[in-house]
Amino acid sequence: MSFENLIKHLHHCLITEDPASENGCQILQQFVNKLSESSRSRVKRSKERSLEEAVQLLKQISEAQLRGMEKEHLLLLVRLLLSLQLEMVSISTACRKVDQMLQHLAAKVNHQLVYKETLQSFQSIVHSDQVLSLQDLQRACMFLEDSAVGREVWRESYMSMLQRVSESLPVVLQEESQRDGLNCYITVKVCLQVFQLLPSKVAPLVWEENHSKEAVQKILQALMDIIFGQCCNRDTRLLAGTAVAMLINTASESRVAGAAAWDLLQASYPQPCQLAVGVLQVRCHPAGKDGVERLAVSRGLLTCCPPHVLLSPNQNSMQTCLLLDGLFPLVYALCEEKRDCHYLAFEVLTLWLKKVKECVTDLWKMTGARLLPDDSRLLQQLTHIVWTNAESPVEGVPEFASSAFTLLLNLYAMDCEHFCDTKKTFYFTLLERLLKLPWEAKAKYHRLCALLPYVGADTMLPQYTEVSSHLLKCLSTNHLSPCGSEFYKCLIQQQRRELPASLTELDLAGRWAKSWQPFLLEALTSEVTLLQTNSSTHLLPCTFQVFSSAVHHLLASLNPHRPGHLHAWACILSSSRAISGCSPWDLQGSSTFKTLQLALGSADDKTRLAALNLLCYSSKTRDIPSTEEMKILKEFIPQNLNCESSPFRQHLQAALRRFLVRIRDGCLAHIREVKGKKKDVSHESRKDLLEQGIGFVEWLGQLPYSFLSPGHSYQRKKTALLLLSAVLETCTDTWSPDKKKGQPPGNIGLLIDCARQRGQWEFFSRTKQLLLISCLEDSTNEIRELSAGMLLRFFPPGFPADIAEVLETRSRQLLCSPRVQEAQMGALMMKILLQNCSSCRSGHRCEECSLSFAANTGGNPKALCMVRVLLKELEEHYLTAQADMMLSTRTKPIHGVLCALQRCLLEAADDIYTTLDHSLMINLLELLENISLLLLAVLHGDHAPPSFCDMGNAISSLISQQSGCNQTDEEDCVLLSEEHSLVLTCCWVSLKETGIFLGSLVEKILKESKQHSECLLTKQDLTRASKVFKDILLKCRHWGAVEGCCIGFTKFCTSLLSSSDPDLKDIPAQMLKDGLQVVQCPRSTSVTRRAAGLPMLILCVLSAEEASKTRPLLAFSMQTLLDTARRPLDENWDQTLDLPQVCAVHTLQALVRGAGLGAAVLQFAPGVAILSLTLLRSPCWAMRNAALQLYSSLCSRVLGQRSSIVEAGPTQHSMSPAAFFFHYPELQPFLLGELRGEAQHLQRLTGGAKLHLQPSLYLILTLLAQLQPGIQDSSEALLDFLPALLQLSASPIYSVRVMASKALVAMTPPSAYMDLLIKLTSKLPGPQESCYHNRLHGQVLQIKALLDRALSADSVLSDDLREVVSRIHASMWLGTAAQRCPLVRAVYLSVADSLRKHFCETFLMQLSDKLMHDLHTPQQGLQVGLSSFHQQALNFLCTDPKWACQIWENFSAAPPELRLSLVSWLQDRWGLMQTDMKEVIQRVLQSNLKEALLGDSVDYRTRYLAALIAVITDGGSALPQPLSNSEPCLSECLHLLLQDLEVQKGGPEFLSQALNAASLLLSQWSNFSLKTSILQRWCSVLECQRTPEAPEVLRVMCSEVLCAAGVLLINTLREHSSLPAIMMRLINTGLYLLQDQSPQARQKVARFASLLHHSRQGDNQSSVYIMQINRALLLLLDLLLQECWDTPGTLELLLSHLPQTDLISVLKEASATGGTSSLYEQDEVNVFAEPSIMSAHMLPYLLQMADKSSQSSALAQTLTSWAEENVAQVLDNLTACEQLQPAKTFSPSWLALLMDPSFHNALCGLLTRVAFLLHLLKTSACIRHLCDPLSMQMRLQAVCSLLSENGVHFPPALTAAVAAGDTHTLLDEDCRC
Repeated sequence: MSFENLIKHLHHCLITEDPASENGCQILQQFVNKLSESSRSRVKRSKERSLEEAVQLLKQISEAQLRGMEKEHLLLLVRLLLSLQLEMVSISTACRKVDQMLQHLAAKVNHQLVYKETLQSFQSIVHSDQVLSLQDLQRACMFLEDSAVGREVWRESYMSMLQRVSESLPVVLQEESQRDGLNCYITVKVCLQVFQLLPSKVAPLVWEENHSKEAVQKILQALMDIIFGQCCNRDTRLLAGTAVAMLINTASESRVAGAAAWDLLQASYPQPCQLAVGVLQVRCHPAGKDGVERLAVSRGLLTCCPPHVLLSPNQNSMQTCLLLDGLFPLVYALCEEKRDCHYLAFEVLTLWLKKVKECVTDLWKMTGARLLPDDSRLLQQLTHIVWTNAESPVEGVPEFASSAFTLLLNLYAMDCEHFCDTKKTFYFTLLERLLKLPWEAKAKYHRLCALLPYVGADTMLPQYTEVSSHLLKCLSTNHLSPCGSEFYKCLIQQQRRELPASLTELDLAGRWAKSWQPFLLEALTSEVTLLQTNSSTHLLPCTFQVFSSAVHHLLASLNPHRPGHLHAWACILSSSRAISGCSPWDLQGSSTFKTLQLALGSADDKTRLAALNLLCYSSKTRDIPSTEEMKILKEFIPQNLNCESSPFRQHLQAALRRFLVRIRDGCLAHIREVKGKKKDVSHESRKDLLEQGIGFVEWLGQLPYSFLSPGHSYQRKKTALLLLSAVLETCTDTWSPDKKKGQPPGNIGLLIDCARQRGQWEFFSRTKQLLLISCLEDSTNEIRELSAGMLLRFFPPGFPADIAEVLETRSRQLLCSPRVQEAQMGALMMKILLQNCSSCRSGHRCEECSLSFAANTGGNPKALCMVRVLLKELEEHYLTAQADMMLSTRTKPIHGVLCALQRCLLEAADDIYTTLDHSLMINLLELLENISLLLLAVLHGDHAPPSFCDMGNAISSLISQQSGCNQTDEEDCVLLSEEHSLVLTCCWVSLKETGIFLGSLVEKILKESKQHSECLLTKQDLTRASKVFKDILLKCRHWGAVEGCCIGFTKFCTSLLSSSDPDLKDIPAQMLKDGLQVVQCPRSTSVTRRAAGLPMLILCVLSAEEASKTRPLLAFSMQTLLDTARRPLDENWDQTLDLPQVCAVHTLQALVRGAGLGAAVLQFAPGVAILSLTLLRSPCWAMRNAALQLYSSLCSRVLGQRSSIVEAGPTQHSMSPAAFFFHYPELQPFLLGELRGEAQHLQRLTGGAKLHLQPSLYLILTLLAQLQPGIQDSSEALLDFLPALLQLSASPIYSVRVMASKALVAMTPPSAYMDLLIKLTSKLPGPQESCYHNRLHGQVLQIKALLDRALSADSVLSDDLREVVSRIHASMWLGTAAQRCPLVRAVYLSVADSLRKHFCETFLMQLSDKLMHDLHTPQQGLQVGLSSFHQQALNFLCTDPKWACQIWENFSAAPPELRLSLVSWLQDRWGLMQTDMKEVIQRVLQSNLKEALLGDSVDYRTRYLAALIAVITDGGSALPQPLSNSEPCLSECLHLLLQDLEVQKGGPEFLSQALNAASLLLSQWSNFSLKTSILQRWCSVLECQRTPEAPEVLRVMCSEVLCAAGVLLINTLREHSSLPAIMMRLINTGLYLLQDQSPQARQKVARFASLLHHSRQGDNQSSVYIMQINRALLLLLDLLLQECWDTPGTLELLLSHLPQTDLISVLKEASATGGTSSLYEQDEVNVFAEPSIMSAHMLPYLLQMADKSSQSSALAQTLTSWAEENVAQVLDNLTACEQLQPAKTFSPSWLALLMDPSFHNALCGLLTRVAFLLHLLKTSACIRHLCDPLSMQMRLQAVCSLLSENGVHFPPALTAAVAAGDTHTLLDEDCRC
């Protein structure tokens, strides 16, 4: 009987139960309902939740009531539970919960009944005539593993079940689909569980002669066949190895078990043999040599065998211990081999070490000697294998190598302790070796952590003097920060252990502070974001965990007004609060909240987030926030809604979620206390907090809706939706099955009821629903998806009928839009309608659906109806395209309906088999096939397949045919026409959606077919689907279509290859073979970029191959492609056609780059590298280009992670040369041979300058240079590279010489640095010796590279370094004019600069003197490298202030190229200048400014002005005023600069520097008579360049000059009459720029406002507190009203920031607008600007202006004039609002208005003007005749109420203005948005 029938029968029985037991019957009814709910649910977590609730309900039923049930009813209940358990065999946790219920019934009611029914279910598996199916095997596993009664049944029937398994295994192995699939794996799992859980039953069959051994013998034979490769699935083979080892473990005697283990180990080697396990004898026939058989055996023995077996000797040889003599050689060999199972080999190594540690005592007894003496081979081998794999690129290997290293150290410690070895030489050898590793080596820190407990912190730290520096660098590097943090944690923990126990916590923290406080503060206050983040996230928590009082030391050293300290303060307090659980507000007294307010208002996102985290977090979730905390957060949230940073928004949501959880749990605790009548002294205060907590949630739940209207920025909408999501997730009773944590508590209903009794927490009203619906047409996908998710997840199911009807109409309109974005909106609406509506409202009469429902009672009528409608719509689109493609692209572009089908079928449908039937599936597949063929025909015309050019021509031909126009006009146009774009977009997007939809559909169908008897797709259908993919990938040349199609094709292939049906597996395999055949065949098509979609087809198939198998398809494909690429070109090859060899190389590149293959391709890396380097010699350009791309992709794959530290250089990776060649040994002889060949060729050259190109040389050198330098190679095998690299210094190619020097550093061990430097410097020629410049340049480059590396490692002047310095000193002529090559001179000077502190003054004086003379000597002719020499000479000279002053004094006499070099150098080196030098440079630049401005070179003028700006600003502090006699010249320069700015001459870069320079010069000018006119011109320039249309660089510069000059000008003009007008214009510019799209522009204006505030407050702090942009905006408005309220133009300024659109005109445009068929729409110039928010900001200041009218008659007249001029327009617009009566039901026209940003902006502008006018009418009697204030107020409130009810929300300030009645109350409230 099925589960559904059992449920029905049991329900019927419960209805007829005795009414006396009504309560128990009700609980039982609920219990059965929960079981039914669990069965119906598709989500694992939902099933488990329902079962857990069922368990609790069953326990509530008394034992007497259960025993009182009729036997028939009890039998039904047991069968129901067993049926449910069998249904959930794939979910182990669910089976165990059902087993809990069965055990409860067995223990409390009737054990025999439960046993009998379980036995019956088990017997149905055993006595079946068929081979065990997958379901049978899973059930057998479940009974053994997850069922207590099931194990009892197994013990009784094990023999018959073993017989069935022995019969099934050979059958499974005969069929490829089963032996490589889940069937074989589960069968092996059954064997393993039997051997493990029933050893007493199995042992006699194995170790005693009997007649029942045949079954176990067959099983053993099958398991060995699996291990030796008859099955390709690696996981199954490994499991089989474990099963065989577990079988051996059933032996009761260690001798026979040991013999069997030795026999198994020897059988794992690749030769046929006989295996004996007890009385069982089987043959072993290895099928391959992939190493997995050895892995499986060794892993199984180590996992399963007890110590006495692992220590057993080999009876047939001299080997005394299986663990040491048998397993270790095998494991070591596996780790040395480079197979694709390297990760598993190291897992086995770790297991071996754990077993050795477990058995070490017995091993000592056996051997009578040390296990790991310092000179033992075992220790050397273990050290070698762990050391060489520490930086392996294979995922997981470094982690296992690290674990193995830790185990090795532990073993060595035990060994030393047992044998009383106190020297422990191995540890200190390791320490010395580790400290020599460069800081970039990730393994260094893991190993130091492991070694630290054995050597101690007091020993390690004195030797590791650079620990702080290295840790700072690690924390600044992404991939090194975890290991660096862990090393710091281990160090302080070890230090704590070594400190005396008698010290107090404060004293202990003091000891810590001496060592680490400067380091931690440097990290916390660093300007490097990553360092700051990692130190606060990782270092602070572990510091406070180990030294809890360290917080006091850290806080005492902070000054919140210093840069970085505010962020550090917040992080320290936040981390301390999290660790200690104590309130942070008492640590620093009353100043804590003041500092918190500073941090919350900071311009720095990180500082605000750290402060927010401090405010919101508490270790106790029931710690309800205080009134002060809620108040601060209410101020903070509105000011941070439009933050640009996505991480900020995510962290804001997370912090608020924690805050809301505190409110929720704290309020619930109070409610429970009240219900439990537990009242204490704090009861009343907690009651107040309850009210405040509920009120805060109500406020936060309403706030987001005010900012979801169109017209708000993406940032504000996204933040609002995230906050709304946090509220709904936390404070509603919505349970989310996809979340493991964060679910609302079960009693949340108590709090919701409490809030609703107060008229609050009404989260799901109609108006809120309309607002979220309006977001479904947002221009950004994120807003649409978030809104849709909330509508579906939180709001009650089912839209009102009027909303559903309008949504359906709108969605069908959007599906027909040619704009991709709008079509996606329509598809999303369709999905929401399907999931949220109670009935199908498509206009379809559903006759066909009714027939389908009758045939399939489990069907989904709503979904099926929707799918039929969409299929019909898709067919109409196809027929339209077939008849008239141009019409289709505009009105029925196909892709929208495809997207809707995908949404409805794949996302909305729980079970696709209830939505589709076979006939519908066939129709859909046929339609997709026809659509793809039609669109491909449009794209390739007469060419099949075409080139991209042919595709464009085909589209142009179609347009000319269908429009009847001439094609020549379009050919003359460079840009694509609207028609061309429409056709191309329609085709490629539709093809992309076809591929994605088809692949996802097949995946879902095949996945769900396991729960159904028949599959909707036959092999023929899937073959047709594969042809669709093949056509798109091979015939379409649009990358977007190919890339999108690949997503679906990969899913398609994955589903087929993971299928158990061999016919289905063969489909992608055959496609792969066809694709490889296409690669190998010559083609007649023109060259296509990167072989178009063919490589992607191959990549998709190979990516879908199961990673757990040996990947035979990958191996076959790589070999085929390599062979094809190696084929020589035909004699008559044509470079205009695709060549098979080129296509093969591009395909290899795709496989190497493909993320789907990952590390699987690394085993082929040597062959691919050799191929790509060899092909660079090809005569075919396309081949060379393809080989170069392949090599580049391969290098990025094999080299590991790249360092992110600037010091490491942009090309350095984390793999050392030794590790690289250890993993790719085949590359070493090849690369060395290539280098030697070129080096020998250079040696044969006698002329020295002959050019010989070896294409692979530079790439080889680049590869070597990218390896991590500084790691000692113990084998010294890499020293062979050094001679060739040294010889390559003579290359005539500059880049080869440079790269050879870098490669030399990487390949040279640190111990050889000085010897090599001495060797190189000894070969430097004298001035009279002849030399080749190329060789000399390369030689000096190598000296420079080695010297930099050697000096960074050791800066002490050793004897060797002294000798190097002496030789460089003797070669001074290389830096003088005696050396004619500027490149050589430049490199020599860089070497001399590196050694500067080691040279004597005489040498420096002589060299500097000669350089000065050379720089001012005119150069004859063009010299290569002269610019580099100039830069290097300037660097060298200007390090000494005396020479720097001298060279700048002669600036005007210097040649033009030297002047350019000087100003360029100044930009980079200004911060290093001394004060007296700065004054000289300032004077020189100012005196030469006019000449520079009159010059012709824009580049020189730009650089000159940049240098002048660097001089004047000096990092933000202005220099003293220029001399008065320079003002005439200053006036001319200002005039020239402003003139260029006014006529826009010179380009954006020059104009930005000109604006900055003019502003700075103007700010230092003291002549007020002339200054005012210049100021007005300057303000006009700023107003011109602040507009959104101006280039960004100029807008940013406008912001910068406000900071640099605006503040100074305002301060100097403080007493001048022109100040208010100038200040007003500057503030207005600041207001515009605070709304700019550029974050940089906004941040600089925020700095301007902060500087103004700082200067006007007279703050004596040296550093300026920079506030957040929204606070800066309000501060500027405050300042405007304080200083300029009576200045003419202030009112107009405020009103200019209101939306200027007229509501009446907006409504007219909305009514006139019809549907659009164009592809593109005009983008907003400034998407960050928010007119509605500005309206809310302006209103309070407009009201203040009105209040000040009594103080100024001029202002009163201005306000009266405005009222008289605007009252009519305002009233007309208000009347239009009143007439805008939405229909009683939701209408399409109202939906269109809801989604129109112009409508919302105009409304906000109108409300602001009405509120302003209303206030004027109330405060000014002279204008009351214009309008009745009371009437206007009532009209305004009525309009707003109506709009609010229909989905229109306004910013809180405007809402408050309307609701207040007297808008004057706004002035007393903080209603700012």
